[in-house]
Amino acid sequence: MTYFNPPDLRQQIKTSQRILGIDPGSKQIGLALTDVQLMLASPFKIVKRQKLSLLIKEFASLCKMQDVGALVIGLPLSLDGTEGPAAHAARDWGKDLATKLEIPFTLWDERLSSSAVNRFLIDEMDMSRKRRGEIVDKMAAAYMLQGWLDATAEL
Repeated sequence: MTYFNPPDLRQQIKTSQRILGIDPGSKQIGLALTDVQLMLASPFKIVKRQKLSLLIKEFASLCKMQDVGALVIGLPLSLDGTEGPAAHAARDWGKDLATKLEIPFTLWDERLSSSAVNRFLIDEMDMSRKRRGEIVDKMAAAYMLQGWLDATAEL
């Protein structure tokens, strides 16, 4: 499907559709959804990472059930803003996913999203490592997606 610049993606979404935020990790994929007004991102679920061909049915079902009109896929840039191997892999994976689902997408910088969420869960919630492992990826997806929502809201 078509890649859009981040602000232009909003124009592709029909009224009452949601956006699915995806944080593609090496072991787990964190998912977040917006509300239909495109104001708030919420953690949704975590999916175990496996071959894309095995994930397509689950993503297609999710997108249909939640009326997803677009994808915002996390791009793990290096701290200096360059694209390393992880960013290239996320870009290729996201493009393949969006193409197979036939849903427009954009990429969004997700640098330090997991670190920010982990810091919050440790400092503010005093959460154990085990419990953090169960939720950090979907919360990082929501953190990344909320960043996109906030940055594109006034454009």
